[in-house]
Amino acid sequence: MKTRIVLFIALLLISYSKTDSKEAVTTNNPSKEGSINVFTSPGLYNLTMKWVSEYTSLNPKVKINVVRSADSNVAGILNTNGGIGFIANESYTTLNNQSIWNMVVGRDVIVPVMNAANPFRDEINRKGITPEGLSRILETPEKQNWGLLVGNTQNIPDIPLHYYIMNDPSTLSGIENFLNTNRLNNNGIKITSGQEMISAIQKDPNALGFCKLIQVMDINNQNLAENIKLVPIDKNGNGKIDYMENIYDNLQAFSRGVWIGKYPKALSGTIYSVSSGKPKSETELAFLNWVLTDGQQFLNANGYSDLVLNERQTQLDKINEPAISAASSTNETFALLKMILIVLFAFVVIAFAFDFVARRIRNKKGVITNAPSGILSVFDENSVIIPKGLYFDKTHTWSFMKKDGTVKIGIDDFLQHVTGPITRIEMKNSGEKIKKGDRLLTIVQKGKQLNIYSPVSGTIKAQNESLITNSSLLNTAPYEEGWIYTIEPTNWLLEIQFLSMAEKYKTGLKNEFSRLKDFFASVIKSDTPEYALITLQDGGALKDSILADFGPEVWDDFQTKFIDIAS
Repeated sequence: MKTRIVLFIALLLISYSKTDSKEAVTTNNPSKEGSINVFTSPGLYNLTMKWVSEYTSLNPKVKINVVRSADSNVAGILNTNGGIGFIANESYTTLNNQSIWNMVVGRDVIVPVMNAANPFRDEINRKGITPEGLSRILETPEKQNWGLLVGNTQNIPDIPLHYYIMNDPSTLSGIENFLNTNRLNNNGIKITSGQEMISAIQKDPNALGFCKLIQVMDINNQNLAENIKLVPIDKNGNGKIDYMENIYDNLQAFSRGVWIGKYPKALSGTIYSVSSGKPKSETELAFLNWVLTDGQQFLNANGYSDLVLNERQTQLDKINEPAISAASSTNETFALLKMILIVLFAFVVIAFAFDFVARRIRNKKGVITNAPSGILSVFDENSVIIPKGLYFDKTHTWSFMKKDGTVKIGIDDFLQHVTGPITRIEMKNSGEKIKKGDRLLTIVQKGKQLNIYSPVSGTIKAQNESLITNSSLLNTAPYEEGWIYTIEPTNWLLEIQFLSMAEKYKTGLKNEFSRLKDFFASVIKSDTPEYALITLQDGGALKDSILADFGPEVWDDFQTKFIDIAS
């Protein structure tokens, strides 16, 4: 009966869409012609002009009018001239009380650097430096000693610290804010260019330099210049570079660490695009899309840092929400069809609701079914659906061999309860080979992400294409419509020995809930507002979708301290 109703509605939809399609106007295809008004704060004028020049050369039908604005006049331009603007932190802070739309388009990061041959390099990497300790050393020339800085009293007289600083206002201001002092201008060796800074650090094993990240990079290799290393910063001041602060191994890890807040904000500037409201002009949308994609390459060339891929996608999602507007129909036939569809849709929803309730009741009575997961206010062992007949892995994935010998795999109900609504996924392609423990897919929630690992080895035969447009199936039906791949296994009989069936998996969940509580207890301080969302007392329960309430920094730690440790 339900199938006939659905087919009938589908036929009506097809008929209606054919007759009414000419009335629909989509706005998901930004135009590459027209004119745009763009204003920019003085410090970003050269970067903005580079973007404009490159974009208009690619799209000659677009005209972009650029106005240079004083930092203090941004609000006035927004209110009078409209358009879009590119502004730095200094300008953005003047808009705190303004109701504006904004989007991050780049970073301007100041970094401390040292020579790779620094005699205290291992100790510096282990302990890091603090703004308080560095400020005490730099304010007094006679105390500028590496031994004093790292707390090694044995070598204080022998290792002087030579302090180099880029002589530009934004760098000096950022360092003064970081060190909470304005008495540094006369104590450092002033440097006027990136190449001069690179040369000075490379020649001096006792050097400590402060400059923009881009100024000590080899642009061709997209890495730090030879013989130059970042100086780790002990952000929480506990005397060591602990797990949550360890972002200095490579530039990719560093860029992500800056994005999710593991780097001092005083040294991390943000470049914004702003407007009085979300841009609606197709020409503006096309330009902003280009800035976040192909235009990112010009940030490095102009002394700034581009966004990491995940952050680019987050910002693109902000401006590319599909919008479809349909003109009002004057034809009475269309109105009648709409009414019929609404009534039938309501009928089907009610029927499915009754069916869903019945299935839940049967499940509670012991009938085995892969019913969709419900959204509960409390998350405990009774919340997790565990169908029999599946193999479960400690990475919170499941697998099931079909009659044809292929294996269907997906994520378990526990994981979707932790993450909450999943907004996007990144899957592998059919034909790719995977090994047990390899990345299976990436789940994304508003730019925050987790990598999930495969429970078995094999070749991907098919991917669940429904997840591409409806990733929420991972939440509502993780064992049914929310499956991820079917694969042709290569080592099934051996690998299932390391997997668990329902009863053993259910027993193991007690340990997983204990690990989950320990994780939040270790990374969240009790005096933060977020801590109120979880209960960690004896017998206490976790809040459902608990991870959704936290930012990307906690997601990053959950990846490495909960997911990766289990894999």
